[in-house]
Amino acid sequence: MMFPKPASGLRPNSFAYEQQPLVKPTGFREYDARWLYPGELNLMGVQALGLGIGTLVHELGVRPDIVTGHDFRSYSSAIKLALIAGMQAAGLRVKDIGLALSPMAYFGQFALDCPCVAMVTASHNDNGWTGVKMGANRPMTFGPEEMGRLKEIVLGGTYQYRSGGSYEFVEGFAETYLNDLKSRAKPISRKLKVVAACGNGTAGAFAPRLLEALGVEVIPLDVEPDYTFPRYNPNPEDMEMLHAIAAKVKETGADVGLGFDGDGDRCGVVDNEGEEIFADKIGVMLARDLGKLHPGSTFVVDVKSTGLYNTDPELQKLAIKTDYWKTGHSYIKRRVNELGALAGFEKSGHFFFNEPIGRGYDDGLLTAISVIEMLDRNPGTSMADLYRALPKTWGSPTMSPHCDDEVKYGIVEKVTERFRAMQAAGEPIAGAKITDLVTVNGVRVSTEDGTWGLVRASSNKPELVVVIESPASEARLRAMFEAVDSVLRENTEVGPYNQTI
Repeated sequence: MMFPKPASGLRPNSFAYEQQPLVKPTGFREYDARWLYPGELNLMGVQALGLGIGTLVHELGVRPDIVTGHDFRSYSSAIKLALIAGMQAAGLRVKDIGLALSPMAYFGQFALDCPCVAMVTASHNDNGWTGVKMGANRPMTFGPEEMGRLKEIVLGGTYQYRSGGSYEFVEGFAETYLNDLKSRAKPISRKLKVVAACGNGTAGAFAPRLLEALGVEVIPLDVEPDYTFPRYNPNPEDMEMLHAIAAKVKETGADVGLGFDGDGDRCGVVDNEGEEIFADKIGVMLARDLGKLHPGSTFVVDVKSTGLYNTDPELQKLAIKTDYWKTGHSYIKRRVNELGALAGFEKSGHFFFNEPIGRGYDDGLLTAISVIEMLDRNPGTSMADLYRALPKTWGSPTMSPHCDDEVKYGIVEKVTERFRAMQAAGEPIAGAKITDLVTVNGVRVSTEDGTWGLVRASSNKPELVVVIESPASEARLRAMFEAVDSVLRENTEVGPYNQTI
């Protein structure tokens, strides 16, 4: 073994910190990796991660060609270069596309004929976080099995050195990516005014250029990349970002507002009246629109999503089939591929379009194209009109009470067992009978009037995830939230929420 195992308990600026790799074990998550830098990860630790990725690629028997890029953070380029050093030492042939969005790196797997990807990004996490999204079987990214094995290799120091590693920087790849998206878009006949909000994330360097190329009038909002995120985090699930988009839409009379997350794989939508539309409802609208072009299609949605996919009369007329699956971009991506679904939608705003629309990976810019094309196919109809045409439900934002990584999965197991016991005993929740428990990812508890609440562990932050919806009334929404929260509060490890209803 030539490269040392990662150590724990190292302090930044200490002598030991510069001599040994630091990789905090909890940074290996279900389908990607996230660490606070430099407190939980140092550059030697990143090099160890690169060695681990290369070792795993060879172990999987995959051709050792990999594309890499980095987001716009003060340290992301340094992280990427350390990662490349490790990957080269493990015999990977690296193609570096420079500053990039995550979907740009996924596109690189196809355009540059690389089976593997390692994108350095922490998406919308605060500055100070870093991470890597990885895959070795395009368009899929690593899931729990691969992440678990990678963790074993890195923390155990069982890297395999190989010859044949190489490096190539790919000039002008952003233009190649944007041109490909433009080639997939239909000509827009309708004059549209679009707010493009990027929250000062990396998408600001790319999204406005694409939208302008489509022929719409672009109103930029917070598009200058700034890794301090001076106004709010670039997260289209965050109400602060959605409120800022809504205000700009009302101010300018825009037809729609589009908000992109930090690494450009998600897109949020605000209608022309300034109403924030949660991504699961946008998914229903797109399923209606695309279902007319592709009747009988299958869509995959995550367990945080609205129940309308199963109850909407328009989707039923089009014989649309819906599969509720685990939350997480790797999970939904794989499920879309397994089922040959036309698309997959997550409430977080990750949308996965399969052929003939996309290549199966999540791309916020392709989502923006799909929303604009939906408007173009409905002349004389506003975004607000399309939203109003959906059956009414009352839904919460995605709420995230703090819960340490080391205990969050255990808390979800306790909550699940509590709901199971309530159902077995005939004990009501929020004054109504429990009719169903879905436990494919956390626990989703439903009542006889269709009101439901979800509790799951966040896959990329020390948090739980709570989502509530009711087709009955806002009062039922709030009653279910109070009931679910009261069960959570039986566990002292659960902290305050980032936002509530």
